[in-house]
Amino acid sequence: MKILIIEDEARIAKRLERMTRKFFEHNLSSLAICDSLTKGLNYIAQHPIDILLLDLNLNGEDGFTVLETVVSGSFHTIIVSANTDKAITAFAYGVLDFVPKPFDETRLDQAFKRITSSGVKIENEIKFLAVKKAGNVCLIDIQELFYIKGAGIYSELHLKNGQTELHDKSLEKLAQLLMGSFERIHKSYLIPLQVAERIIVQPGSKYHLLLKNGEILPIGRSRYKELKHKMI
Repeated sequence: MKILIIEDEARIAKRLERMTRKFFEHNLSSLAICDSLTKGLNYIAQHPIDILLLDLNLNGEDGFTVLETVVSGSFHTIIVSANTDKAITAFAYGVLDFVPKPFDETRLDQAFKRITSSGVKIENEIKFLAVKKAGNVCLIDIQELFYIKGAGIYSELHLKNGQTELHDKSLEKLAQLLMGSFERIHKSYLIPLQVAERIIVQPGSKYHLLLKNGEILPIGRSRYKELKHKMI
C-alpha cells in the first residue's frame, strides 16, 4: 500500500501515521505526509498512491474544494475531519469513508477494512462518480449509469444515454465503492439490478444477462446462483 496523509496538524498527522503503520504493517510500501493542499496535490501528481487520508480544513484552505478532483483518481479517499456536516456530501461524491475527529484506532481500522475486506458494505449512498474529461472533472449521477465494464486499470462507465466515459478507478475499486447498489455479475461487469431484464441460460452452463436496453452481458458461473436468487 502507498498512502498519503494530507493533514496540517502535526500531532494528528503523526497519530494517523502511527495507526496506519500498525494496521498495514508489512503491506505498507510508502507513507508520506503533506501539511497543505498544494503540497498534497503536487505529491499526487508525481507519485502513485493507493489511499489518501484527507482533512477538510487545512490552514484555512477548504479540502472540499479539491475533493472532486481526488475522488476521480485511481486511489481511494478517506476523509478524516471534524467537519461532520460535510459527511453526506463527501460520501455522495465518492469517498470511501468519513472518519470524524476526534477518532480512535478502532474507527480508523474500520475505514481501512473497507479496502482490505471486500464484504464490508458502505452504509452511505454514493450519488456521483467523478471523471476527468478534457482537463476538467465532471460528476456523473449514479442514476445515469447503465453498467460498468472493467478496462484494465480503468473502468468504462456505460450511460443510459448511450455514451461511455472512462474512469481512472479499476472495476475492483468501484465495486468497493458501489457495494450494495451495484451487483458484480462477472469479473468484468458491474450493474444496478434495476436494469436487468432476465437471465439467459445457454447450453454448456453458459449464462448471460439480458438488459432492458437489449444488450446482453456475460454472467460468471460463480455468480449465477446468487444473481438468480436476487432477481426472483
